[in-house]
Amino acid sequence: MALKSADVPPAQQAGRESVQTPAKPEEQELARKRDEQEALEADLADRELRSANLRAELGAFERRYLHFVGSRYAELDEWKAQLAERLAREQPANERAQHAAREARARADETKSAAGEKAAQEPRAFVSSPEMKRLYREVAKRVHPDLTSDRNDRAKRQQLMAEANQAYERGDETRLAKILTAYEHSPEAVEGEGAGAELVRVIRRVSQARGRLAEIEAEMQGLLRSDLYQLKSRVDEAEKSGRDVLKGMIEKVDEQIALAKQRLQNPQSNAR
Repeated sequence: MALKSADVPPAQQAGRESVQTPAKPEEQELARKRDEQEALEADLADRELRSANLRAELGAFERRYLHFVGSRYAELDEWKAQLAERLAREQPANERAQHAAREARARADETKSAAGEKAAQEPRAFVSSPEMKRLYREVAKRVHPDLTSDRNDRAKRQQLMAEANQAYERGDETRLAKILTAYEHSPEAVEGEGAGAELVRVIRRVSQARGRLAEIEAEMQGLLRSDLYQLKSRVDEAEKSGRDVLKGMIEKVDEQIALAKQRLQNPQSNAR
């Protein structure tokens, strides 16, 4: 005869109530992956901050350098180009003089562009390769925001389509392919409910975080190896010793500009 709950001693009732159903394997793995995701995302946030800080510092230094030094180099190269072009006009049969003038003008245009001034170059026409068109069609077919009714997924698709349009205008095939792959492998692309589907989504988030960490590391290594970073490091070290490297560079370029002006205004000074 089955016992009613009222007939079961309180101690046994408490024991029965404390028994829990063991978690399913996918639920256990989901818990572990969520912990991994949380740790990776915290690390990712820290590295994103360090990367953003490094880019901001280099950007500020570059603007400072271009303002005080780069503009002077652009002016110096312009004076040198004018000197070379005058010598080329005076010696039309001298091929070396003609070549030197062309090189000097190209260098002047290059430094002028680097200093933030508009170079005299014809804008390139937009040309789309067959592969570019194929990639864009694939992105539009799979990522277009009108193809979903989910609000969150739609917002993600709108962002990716905007990026795809920009990449197409730039002719950036690599970026288009990356957009397509990123969406197809994204957590949002996983359908279904329950621990199994959520586990796949978390695994993809973990993969995304690891991929972004690798990208940040590569970006930072590139910045740390750049000429701009090396120059900034040299300037920073000098400032600790009370020396102003940029000021010294400015004075040196100003002397060269004055000499170039003198040579252009006084042809006799070119005689050796």
